Amino acid sequence: MRIVVVNSGSSSIKYEIFDVNDLTTLTRGMLESIGSSRSRLKHQALAPDGTWQELVEESPIADHRDGFAYILETTRRTRAGNGPSGIYGVGHRVVHGGEAFKESVVIDPAVLASVERLIPLAPLHNPANLTGIRIMGDLLPDVPQVAVFDTAFHQTMPPKAFLYALPYEFYQAYSVRRYGFHGSSHAYVAAEAARYLGKPPEGLNLITLHLGNGASAAAVERGRSVDTSMGLTPLEGLIMGTRCGDLDPAIHFYLARRTHKPMEEIEGVLNRESGLKGLCGLNDMRDILDRAREGDSRAALAIESFCYRIKKYIGAYLAVLGSADAIVFTGGIGENSPAVREKSCEGLAALGIVLDQGRNREKVGAIAEIQGPGSRVKILIIRTNEEYEIARQTRRAIRDPRRGAGRGPQRSGHPT
Repeated sequence: MRIVVVNSGSSSIKYEIFDVNDLTTLTRGMLESIGSSRSRLKHQALAPDGTWQELVEESPIADHRDGFAYILETTRRTRAGNGPSGIYGVGHRVVHGGEAFKESVVIDPAVLASVERLIPLAPLHNPANLTGIRIMGDLLPDVPQVAVFDTAFHQTMPPKAFLYALPYEFYQAYSVRRYGFHGSSHAYVAAEAARYLGKPPEGLNLITLHLGNGASAAAVERGRSVDTSMGLTPLEGLIMGTRCGDLDPAIHFYLARRTHKPMEEIEGVLNRESGLKGLCGLNDMRDILDRAREGDSRAALAIESFCYRIKKYIGAYLAVLGSADAIVFTGGIGENSPAVREKSCEGLAALGIVLDQGRNREKVGAIAEIQGPGSRVKILIIRTNEEYEIARQTRRAIRDPRRGAGRGPQRSGHPT
């Protein structure tokens, strides 16, 4: 039996298929440019001899319904899916679960209606996620589907952390609060850190840093997220590839007055033209590091600013937690950039954080320790696996739907 993990975007579908017993990956792929005459599928399947066989095809795919049918047909063709009867469940990444969902949940009409009501909180993501859920429900009507929410892991934050200092009725009437994202990644690396250190998650305090084109930090106290850097939307917090991160909110209005641009256009600039790209014109950290080595001062400034913001959050979350057993770097940049890790930990010896430059540069494997002698806090690099975490939560929710219900009571207007 198989678990299919789906991440349905506005013009793409990312998928991975796992064995339900040991959660090994059997198939993975991405269908891009849906709606164009040259949609592209990159599909990989695990062969019996343990090697990966890759298939790349271009074909006109009119819409997501055709796309999902094409993916299912391809998996059957490569013998990875074993047809609908071989699918145990489908796990969907859903970006925003609001306050309604504190865990992953088996999807039923009430869940669909709740996710639809949350569209105003994630207008760019939840509609595409819903499209994937509905189409897969039509194509595989007898297979249970599970929604795994980016926000769920952070629903353990206390009100002092998630409320903004705004008129309280904005929270009551419009659900304006901090939610946090990248929950599957933070949950995965926190669990892996506990496993690696040989302690139960409830016995550890961690600072987890998911650093990629999108970036976020989380303070994890005894296995529970108590604070995170992203807010109502993924725009808040760390500097990212094209997102500005923390910003004086008056800047929006100042720019509107000075540039005469509508707020929608300014919002687009903050999300798509800011962050690293705004500082130096590039949003890929690999390119920025290359430019900095060539003497580009703005690229160097972008790196310094990126790491400075990370360092501020490390200090803040040490204060929140009181002490930390480990700092975890993950995500594309966190896993692969020794320079970013080094700069982010620079000057923190007084806080018990000392990085070993040699171990930092030579890290190998899915988990590596890179702290130096005298460091009271371990520094770990853990390769994230959000698809695996979604598969694990999907299996758990199907096996124990009562536990995975996750639908809290409707909010009464008071944070609980």
